[in-house]
Amino acid sequence: MTTTWGDFQAIIQLSAGLNVAILSFVDISIPAIKERRHVFTKARQELDIYRKNPHKITTEDKAAHADRVGEIDRQLFDLWHETSDFEQIEDSMLKTTGVFGLLGAILSISLLWYSGVRYDTRLPTFGMVLTLTSFLSLFAAFCVNFFTAFRATHYTKRCNTLRQRMRETLK
Repeated sequence: MTTTWGDFQAIIQLSAGLNVAILSFVDISIPAIKERRHVFTKARQELDIYRKNPHKITTEDKAAHADRVGEIDRQLFDLWHETSDFEQIEDSMLKTTGVFGLLGAILSISLLWYSGVRYDTRLPTFGMVLTLTSFLSLFAAFCVNFFTAFRATHYTKRCNTLRQRMRETLK
């Protein structure tokens, strides 16, 4: 028994639907990216408050406090510098998701149209390969967004750890 385009059309329809929905994959990483940026802003604000600590009265207390603030400030700057490099990667990964979605949608919708026209025609191996290729864009977009969310969450945790250390050492 030979497989026809019509026999394979349900798989192509699934691919077309998922590739059109791929643009919503950015919802995987955007909340983590926003949270990371928010946490860094809060850390900077908290450090500014600690820097102006009015409870330090003596010169020795002020100097020791300024040294501790300076140390935390350097650590926060180093972490910010590390994440600022990642921000460019984040932006390019979000754009890449759109490219994957567009290419996958074009391929799968073209295959859907072609399978409708050639419904009773035998499906060549190349047609199966093209259909399977249209699913690769889904996998790639998911991986890109999952990786972005994972890295953003990692930086958020590191910043929160630094904020906690700030609260403990700069009282």
